[in-house]
Amino acid sequence: MAEREEKKGVFWDVQAGRLPPPPAAVTLGWELIDVDTDAGTIEVGFTAGEQFLNPAGVVQGGFLAAMLDDTLGPALVATLPDGQFAPTLDLHVQYLRSALPGRLVGRGRIVQRGSRVCFLAGELLGPDGKPVAVATATAHIKSPPVQTG
Repeated sequence: MAEREEKKGVFWDVQAGRLPPPPAAVTLGWELIDVDTDAGTIEVGFTAGEQFLNPAGVVQGGFLAAMLDDTLGPALVATLPDGQFAPTLDLHVQYLRSALPGRLVGRGRIVQRGSRVCFLAGELLGPDGKPVAVATATAHIKSPPVQTG
C-alpha cells in the first residue's frame, strides 16, 4: 500500500496538532468542517457566544466580518505550499440580516487565483442555516524572504 503524502504548512500543521491554533480562531470558536483543496473550497464552524453580542442582543458585525475573514483566507491558505502565506488585502462584507448567538457556518471559495493575487468569496450562515452575511476578499500570496548566506 502506498504511503499518503502528509500535507505541510501552517494550516495543515494546526489541523494535525503540530502547531497550536491562532488565538483569533480560538476566540471565534473556529472548527474545520470540510476542505477541498482541488476545488478551492472550505466550510468552517464558529461559536458565537454571548460575549459577541451588541446591545440589541445580536452578534456584533465586526465578529461576523472576522468570521468571514477566517473562512475566506483558509480557503486559499489550505492550497498553498509549505512556507507561503496570503494576507488579506481587502475584505468587503455585506450584512443581510441579524445573527443570533450559536453555531454559525462559513463557506468560502477561491474565485480566481493568479500567481500572487487571489480573489475569494463566501457566506456566513446563522444558526437557522440562513445567510447572515456575504463577503468578497483579495489576498496576496507571499513567500518568506530568501535567506542568503
